[in-house]
Amino acid sequence: MDNKVLVETSARHVHLSADHIEALFGKGATLTNKKELSQPGQYACEERVKLVGPKKEIANVIILGPARPATQVEISFTDARTLGVTAPVRESGDVAGTPGLKLVGPAGEVELAEGVIIAKRHIHLTPEAAAQFNVQDKEIVKVKIDSERTTIFDDVVIRVSEKFAPAMHIDTDEANAACAFGACYGEIVK
Repeated sequence: MDNKVLVETSARHVHLSADHIEALFGKGATLTNKKELSQPGQYACEERVKLVGPKKEIANVIILGPARPATQVEISFTDARTLGVTAPVRESGDVAGTPGLKLVGPAGEVELAEGVIIAKRHIHLTPEAAAQFNVQDKEIVKVKIDSERTTIFDDVVIRVSEKFAPAMHIDTDEANAACAFGACYGEIVK
């Protein structure tokens, strides 16, 4: 059985609530689809924001659409050190008790009380693909990346939904460490 899945690098990005889109980009503002992403219905936006932490700031950070119920900032450990925040590793959407920071857009600013995470590495699968890989939603697996720096990532969570397309997501720190560039595939190891 072929246990290989496409590995994609998920660079720093922001998911915004509708209220925060208006606060940052003006009354009635909506997100502009610049490029479709591998996950159905998800897209990179034309709009960008600046992240302002206690230590430094990072400009020109991409926003992913569509709008979400709550604003969330996903960064790498390197970004967290640059900004001066202690962001935990969490699954997307699990932001309770996480640090916040300031978002700056062309029409205003938003001070987040919480919402900054380092995304836990994960694999999106449809139910059919999960059955083929013999894995279940929320299962933790290892993934071997064959590259110039062969790496085995542990603690990779499986996420199963009809709305997903099969792909593993790692952040830029992880991609750089594993030389996971271009068309890269990982093998699920149990």
